[in-house]
Amino acid sequence: MDRFTRIVLGYHGCEPAFADALVRGDISPDAWGASANPYDWLGHGIYFWEFAPERARAWGGKGGVVGAVIQLGTCLDFTDVGHTALLADIYERVRQKHRRRGKPLPRNKGKRRDLDCLMINTLAVESEEDGIHFQTVRCPFLEGEPAYPGSGIYRESHIQIAVRDKRCILGVFRPNPS
Repeated sequence: MDRFTRIVLGYHGCEPAFADALVRGDISPDAWGASANPYDWLGHGIYFWEFAPERARAWGGKGGVVGAVIQLGTCLDFTDVGHTALLADIYERVRQKHRRRGKPLPRNKGKRRDLDCLMINTLAVESEEDGIHFQTVRCPFLEGEPAYPGSGIYRESHIQIAVRDKRCILGVFRPNPS
């Protein structure tokens, strides 16, 4: 895998008091809890909207936003066809394992991504066994209604990043309100 040294700005929607405490240094990014839900789109990690503070602000209706300078590090980037091929391979192995056990695979249902979460987490764990530590996961999502009738561009499309290794968060800030 290539080591991505790119640095991006990510925005995380949260309680305003939490964002302020992070920026003041009252809470360290090391204490930042990663999301570990079975439906997380990109597996377990701290979720950021890449270059999208308004999407973060709207997320969950809490209104707080913390910005982060993120070094992608070794990134499982699903804009890279090599990485999507890895995902297809892991799917076959997990599917066969579930079949042998007589268990159905979880399914994606709407915005719930139980199947995707399982595949990405399994890929990350198995990669670690091979000496590859994916520090971040990055993926574009087409979401929402078409921008206009017949459009292939959707109003809520975005790029999301899940930070699995908190060392990739180089710093935090509060973005200016819009």
